[in-house]
Amino acid sequence: MLKSIKSMIVATALAASSIVPSAYADLSDILSSGTVKIAIPENFPPFGALGAEGEYEGYDVDVAKLIAEDLGVELELVPVTSKQRIPFLETDKVDLVIATMGANPGRAKSIWFSSAYAPFFSGAFAAKGKAISSVSDLAGMKIALTGGTLEDLELTKSAPETAEIIRFGDNAATISAFTSGQADVLVTGNTVAAKLSADNPSLDIQTKFIIKDSPAFIGVKKGNLDLLQWVNVFILHKKLGGDLNGFSQKWLGQSLPPLPSL
Repeated sequence: MLKSIKSMIVATALAASSIVPSAYADLSDILSSGTVKIAIPENFPPFGALGAEGEYEGYDVDVAKLIAEDLGVELELVPVTSKQRIPFLETDKVDLVIATMGANPGRAKSIWFSSAYAPFFSGAFAAKGKAISSVSDLAGMKIALTGGTLEDLELTKSAPETAEIIRFGDNAATISAFTSGQADVLVTGNTVAAKLSADNPSLDIQTKFIIKDSPAFIGVKKGNLDLLQWVNVFILHKKLGGDLNGFSQKWLGQSLPPLPSL
């Protein structure tokens, strides 16, 4: 009987250990390996894109560099497209995703999110002469957006049946379609539209309406509780210390607004 009880205790302990998040020591692993792998936008200025010197730069890149600095480890930047963000995290190709990712219940089934670290909103942008003030006004129009993004998810739910949504693989292709006249409306983030306007002073473009106010969150693999807690402390520290406000002024041309915490 005693032997049977001991066997049951051992089996229970083994079962319990199997449900403890296997990556619970993930922060220790990063520290011991000396490297943190962080996904950043492949082509999404001013958050992340190749700069004139051939190196990635932007808001998200600066945040990634600061994380590596505070961890005291080397940084490995992993450029990703919108559709690669969650799969790369789930398959351990990266430790964190810092790529202007909005949090929603669907994505939260797959990964965990930190508190917000950057401001962002999605909107519809078009020429001043186009009478557009709400999603219903998109009827009969061609709309360019990047597939798999928050803009795609939101507009797909609410666009009129006669609106033609044209999805592209990355933001560069989306912007090119709009500027070349392939689409009547550009649906993207406010910072993308602002940079597009700044780079093309003669371009006739204005904000028509806001589709979704969606600050950006850092993605953490599900189960990595220790890393998530560290990232949240990092974000709080950098908000209070003014670092994130400095990045916002540098890359977005605005002071850091109040951001939600999770």
